[in-house]
Formats: sequence, C-alpha cells, structure tokens
Amino acid sequence: MGSESEANNGGVFGEVQLLLAEKRTSLASLRTGIAVFALPLSVLSVLVATSKLYDVFHVLHFLLPLLILNAGLVILGGYLIIRSVAHIHRYERLIKELKRKYSSIAEFLD
Repeated sequence: MGSESEANNGGVFGEVQLLLAEKRTSLASLRTGIAVFALPLSVLSVLVATSKLYDVFHVLHFLLPLLILNAGLVILGGYLIIRSVAHIHRYERLIKELKRKYSSIAEFLD
C-alpha cells in the first residue's frame, strides 16, 4: 500500500516537473519577446537622435520599409510577451491545483 502512494507521488512529481519545464520554456519565450520588442525602440531612438542630420522626405524610401519592419517586430514581440505571460499563468494555476489536490507534496513545491 505504501508503494502505491509513492508511485502516485512519483507520477505527481513528474507532472510537476513537466509543468515547471514548460514554465521555464515560457520564461525563455518571454525574454525573447522582450528583446524583439526592444530592438525597434532602440532603432527608432537612434533615428530620432540623428534626425537633424537628414531630411525625412529625402530618405523616405529608406525610412518607410524600416518603419514597417519595426512595426512588425513590435507586433511579434508583443505577441510573444502576451502569449508567454498567459502560458506562465496557466502553468502556475495547474501547479497550484496539483498542490491543492496532493497536499503531501505541497511542502516540496514552495
């Protein structure tokens, strides 16, 4: 009877380990999203800082594709951030549910 409980706890520990691994993956995705989101902001800050050196209408054929690319990167970064945060919350909720369901392992998860 004791080995059945240990096997059950082992399965729960495996499930929690899987959820924690998925959470780490979501955190890595969040870091990537932040980096992708920050890149266009730094490019735009350089453009604003050097705006006295060029006339916007003379370089519009360069500036327009760059702004479109930056908008795409901002959208991609925002998507990665929002998706990662949603996944992290979901994994936290599942871990909390397992802790509530199996109180014997709750002490190991805090």
